[in-house]
Amino acid sequence: MNNEAIVAVLKENKMRPSFIRVKIYTLLVESRIHPTVDEIYEQLSKEILTLSKTTVYNTLKLFIDKGIVRAINIEGNELRFEAERGFHGHFKCRVCGKIYDIPMGEDVMTKELEGFMIDDIQVLVSGVCPDCE
Repeated sequence: MNNEAIVAVLKENKMRPSFIRVKIYTLLVESRIHPTVDEIYEQLSKEILTLSKTTVYNTLKLFIDKGIVRAINIEGNELRFEAERGFHGHFKCRVCGKIYDIPMGEDVMTKELEGFMIDDIQVLVSGVCPDCE
C-alpha cells in the first residue's frame, strides 16, 4: 500500500493523516511481525525523534476505535497489533517467537455459535515453525 492509499484510508475513517499516524499505519500495513507498542516505538523513534510511547498508544487506540487496526493477545500480557486484514488466525513458534498469519474460514467458527452475539474471535495456534524444525 503506497503513501497515498494510507492517507486515503485515514481520511475515509475520518482521521487527519498526520505524519505520525501515516508512519504508524504504514508500519502496521507493511509488517507481518505483529509488533508490540515497544517494537513500534523502537522502530519509528529513530526517524521521529519527538515520538513518545504515549503517542504510539493513543494512535493505536484511535486506529482500533476506527476499525483499521486490531489488538491481538498472544499468551498472557503480550499485546500485539496488526492492520485489519479480515478474518484469520495466528501461529506462534515456541522456538523463535515469530507469529504467522494463518488463513481460516470465519463461517466454521460462527456456525456452532449460532444465536450467540460474537464480539471478537481470536485463534492462536502454537508449535514449531518450519524454519526451527
